[in-house]
Amino acid sequence: MTLKPRITNRKQISGTYIRIIKMALKQKLHLVFGVITIFGAAGFQLWIPILLGSSVDIAMDVFSAENADVSDQLIFSGVLLLISSIMRGIFTMAYNYSGESIGQHIGYELRLLYYQKLQKLSFSYHSHIHTGDLITRGILDIEGVSMFVRTAVLRSIYLVVLIGTGTYLVLSTDLVLGILSLSFVPLAGWRATAARLQLRSSWFALQEKLSILSKVMDENLGGIRVVRSFASKTHEMDKFDRASEEALTIANDQVQVKSKNVSLIGISFLAAMGLVLWVGGLKVINGSITIGELTTFLAFMSILQAPVRMLGMMVNAFARGAASGGRLFSVLDMSSDIEDSQGSTNLTITKGVLKFKDVHFGYEGEHTLNGVTFEAKPGHAVGIVGPPGSGKSTIAHLIPRFYDPSSGAITIDGQNIKDVTLDSLRHSVSVVEQDSFMFTASIDHNVAYGNPWAEDLDVETATRNTQMYQYISRLPNKFSTMIGERGVSLSGGQRQRLSIARSILLNPKIIIFDDSTSSVDAATEQKIRVALQEISKDRTSIIISHRLSSLMHADEILFIEKGKIIERGNHNKLINNNGKYAELYKLQIRPDDKNKSEKIKNER
Repeated sequence: MTLKPRITNRKQISGTYIRIIKMALKQKLHLVFGVITIFGAAGFQLWIPILLGSSVDIAMDVFSAENADVSDQLIFSGVLLLISSIMRGIFTMAYNYSGESIGQHIGYELRLLYYQKLQKLSFSYHSHIHTGDLITRGILDIEGVSMFVRTAVLRSIYLVVLIGTGTYLVLSTDLVLGILSLSFVPLAGWRATAARLQLRSSWFALQEKLSILSKVMDENLGGIRVVRSFASKTHEMDKFDRASEEALTIANDQVQVKSKNVSLIGISFLAAMGLVLWVGGLKVINGSITIGELTTFLAFMSILQAPVRMLGMMVNAFARGAASGGRLFSVLDMSSDIEDSQGSTNLTITKGVLKFKDVHFGYEGEHTLNGVTFEAKPGHAVGIVGPPGSGKSTIAHLIPRFYDPSSGAITIDGQNIKDVTLDSLRHSVSVVEQDSFMFTASIDHNVAYGNPWAEDLDVETATRNTQMYQYISRLPNKFSTMIGERGVSLSGGQRQRLSIARSILLNPKIIIFDDSTSSVDAATEQKIRVALQEISKDRTSIIISHRLSSLMHADEILFIEKGKIIERGNHNKLINNNGKYAELYKLQIRPDDKNKSEKIKNER
């Protein structure tokens, strides 16, 4: 799923800028300090041409007459010029620091807001968007917004103060030369505006291409073993090269736009300076102005050249800020499908009775569950079995409200789960998934992820119950052993067992095993099941599995097909009914395994 661009018209673009500026206004101290230092930098910057002009006139007097007082004035002017240059540098450094500080604070705030929003968005959102795209938005787009504040906001104020005050000074000194010295500014502004319009769309396209690059790299590194196993290095390099080349093409277009406009601004500046020198020279010859006054005009233009050339950088920042801000705010403005309802209260567990009442659900209009009704309670394990795609995992995901049913109700001790807070619900309900995700951390930190303050003895007990303790105790660093990214250093069965340990450590009132022992061998699974039966006596447990040996000990077994419960009962009853469950049993349980299955049932 690729999110559509948020920026579609001028109103939305302006709204993006306003939101960013409002965030900047929160940094009142840095902003006030930055504005004050801007006036200081602009003032000393404009004082330099005046001092240069007066110094030239004084120097001319020195050459025309031997006068000690005039020489002292020249020295004094030089000292003032040195002081002005130093102060300009100090104030410029100060306002640049303020801009950087505001930009970094906004980047920090946006990172927190963005990450917090991703934690709140529903599973349906995350299942339709690529992780690489989200990472790109969280890094490159936030950097684009931060750069807009650093590069554009305070510098815009600086340019307005510098050009506005300078315009008044030169026009009041000599109207004709003032107009000539400022003649390149309208062209610079026009080209800057044109460049912003061109760069705005290209920045959005570039961000999209960089998102694709992130997706390609994320998939490649996540599936590096598959890539190596199928010798697909060439194919993956070609795919990455195509995505990279598309991004390079857009970047080159941006370079052409920026370099073209910077060159035109530079040419217009030099042409304006030539006119000032020509007309001003004639005025000097006529005696209308002094050489010092002409120097003031030329110095003012030279000083103005660098800030005006900043327009290129500022235009780039404005364009990138609009594109990046639009992409970022499109996520921040999203509302989650799953949220605490108004007036929701914490879940209160008295017995832990879970009920499904005529529950219907579908993904994007496709019906997955149709009228599912059952009850699970402590000491009464419920097993769920059925063909792939029948809706088994959907049931597991509805209980902790990863999704909401389209109709019907799910209650715990009579409380509709839609009316309780998500935090209290998910602290009471634990789902052990088939795909067991492990963090790049030590074994004990992975097991204690849900409760970082768990005692070492509790972590050890949890791993004993899942038959992982002996393996861990043989490791050189035992529980401090680091697990590789996503648990690649462990086998599938070991990851599943650690995942189960992580869940039971929390001591949840309701625990759902969603095919969580599919990668565990039968002998180990049997030992885990015996341990979990003892633990589950006082809690509600639901066991979902394709393998009948994992759930045939359950008190009630539900056979689901096409989202409907077509059979229910314990193992013996379902076998005697000679229906779908019995057929599956005959396919999975070989004749020489019957004694083993009977032994498993007797261990209840």
